[in-house]
Amino acid sequence: MHKLRLVFILGLCCVFFPTRVSGSGRGALAYRSAYLKVGYSQDQPALTALAVDSLGKDKLDVNVLLNPDQASRAFSVRRTGQTVKYWPEGEARSNPPAWIFTTSARQIRFRSSNDPRKPATPIVLNFDLRLSHPTLLGRMNEDGSIRLPTLLHLPGYGTFRITTGAPGELNLGYEVLHYPAPREKEKFVRVTFPGTSQSKGPMDYVLEVVSIYPRGLGLDKDPRFDGFRRNFINIFQLSPRFRVLANNAGSDACAITVYQYGEVALQTPPLAQDLTALDLVRETLDRYLHGFKGCGMTGYNAGTKNETGYDFMDAYPSLIIAAADYVQGSQDKHWLCQNYSGLQAWARRMLDFDSDGDGLLEYPQTRESGPWPWNHPANWWDAIWFTHKDAFSNELAYKALLGMAQIAGMAEKPEDQRLYVERAEKLRSVFAATFHNPATGVLAGWKDKKGILHDYYFTFVNSMAISLGLVSDDLSNRIMDRLLAEIKVVGYDRLDMGVPGNLIAIRKEDYNSVGIEWGGPEKEDGSDAFQNYENGGASACYMKFFIEALYRLGRSKEGDRFLFPLLQAFEERQFDRRGPDGRSTDWRRWDGTPKGYEGFLADNYLAVLAALARK
Repeated sequence: MHKLRLVFILGLCCVFFPTRVSGSGRGALAYRSAYLKVGYSQDQPALTALAVDSLGKDKLDVNVLLNPDQASRAFSVRRTGQTVKYWPEGEARSNPPAWIFTTSARQIRFRSSNDPRKPATPIVLNFDLRLSHPTLLGRMNEDGSIRLPTLLHLPGYGTFRITTGAPGELNLGYEVLHYPAPREKEKFVRVTFPGTSQSKGPMDYVLEVVSIYPRGLGLDKDPRFDGFRRNFINIFQLSPRFRVLANNAGSDACAITVYQYGEVALQTPPLAQDLTALDLVRETLDRYLHGFKGCGMTGYNAGTKNETGYDFMDAYPSLIIAAADYVQGSQDKHWLCQNYSGLQAWARRMLDFDSDGDGLLEYPQTRESGPWPWNHPANWWDAIWFTHKDAFSNELAYKALLGMAQIAGMAEKPEDQRLYVERAEKLRSVFAATFHNPATGVLAGWKDKKGILHDYYFTFVNSMAISLGLVSDDLSNRIMDRLLAEIKVVGYDRLDMGVPGNLIAIRKEDYNSVGIEWGGPEKEDGSDAFQNYENGGASACYMKFFIEALYRLGRSKEGDRFLFPLLQAFEERQFDRRGPDGRSTDWRRWDGTPKGYEGFLADNYLAVLAALARK
């Protein structure tokens, strides 16, 4: 009796039921389980609704699809159980259907089975970027299409692994498109599943709900880590335009962030058969090695007012760190042998920034303070006047030199290996003495040509130095004591939003003159723009290092105090929303007011790695 009741209940969870499609007025065939929700059109082979919850917790309230395009021809439809079949209007039901959709608890299957002499129309999914920032993750072709197998990842929701039973290589169309007027400034993501063709014959696509994160850490059943498990691969966003990993599918490609992708990829399980996150990193590195210019490199905006005057000092360290992560994780010596000279060239470009031979890199911009053209920053924090001896870039350079030593060792280049180890030690030996500010007890952001320290209680500069071992444990603890005390003094308590990059206002002379809304002050003390964007705005960017530093120092309770509100915020999708004025939550004022612009900034999700430091 109990078994029959269980079967009946399970049956209720996996049935089709009629719904209405928002905004279209047309009926739909719908299916729902704890892992997915899908709606099918009643007049063409198309999806009218799609939602996914990789953790199987029935969080399926958001339909991430736009209404399907108007069909060029009419279709008839038949549903049998969990299968929906479509025929062109007027075609006999005895003929093979154009498309067959079959749905189960964790899987959707698209099959085109009609006569290959009558090609089936493709299945097109248009994703609303106001509701999600989907990306395909797989090996990319020159036209931006993606080879199967691939992932369709919907940050904050979940992931479909897409495979095929069709013979030969199969590609999905992948585009970021602009709406027509009057919304031409807005974008949407289009994924196209080709139908039957004369050359390929019937198509068969399987979309399986998966959850990809490091296993075996005791986190699988702990709800405090739901945000970790659901969003572990959020940082991977492939740009079909640039064919590299980017801020998001429709945004900039940044050389200065490639190391972040490598760091997460090194900890990511396989994405599919013969596909890893490190493959995505390798293909991105290949593009840069062959001359591609990303944000942070001269030539990225060539010929425009936004062209960068110098390479950012963190650009080549970022690329080198990513390469070291790829080589370490893949053990791909063939790739290393082919590209060692290119990696050496990056290392030389990086070390060329050491203009005075003291072991630290110096940014070549000659002006000591602002205002200045906005395109002359030293690093990722491109609205702040980091210049000359820039602590942040030198921290990444230190890690990059250790990575180059590792690369040289694998390439059996012992003399190169010794050189990079020596240069790393030389940098480390002068780092703390150069940047430690006795007046505040923390590390300054930069030292200018006059020897003046510019110190705004930069949380990322200090926590990165601690995390990377650039300062002693004793000094690390004293620095962290001062940072935590200052966080309390300034009254910042929204740990679900991350931590501000700086805890006190940046003076006008040290910030880009981009307007108060973007953190550029009019008052000399910077107070009128404080908490806006990079001038003290809160984000999860670089929270990985802050939390990691606490765990590294054995301060686990303090680490947990910052980690768990952040993971809960990831679970609640707090970093990819928009306010009434269109500004997004990738940056926020301390009261929660959105001050970002990306809509989705992949950099925020480097912080998932902080959970691994906890172990």
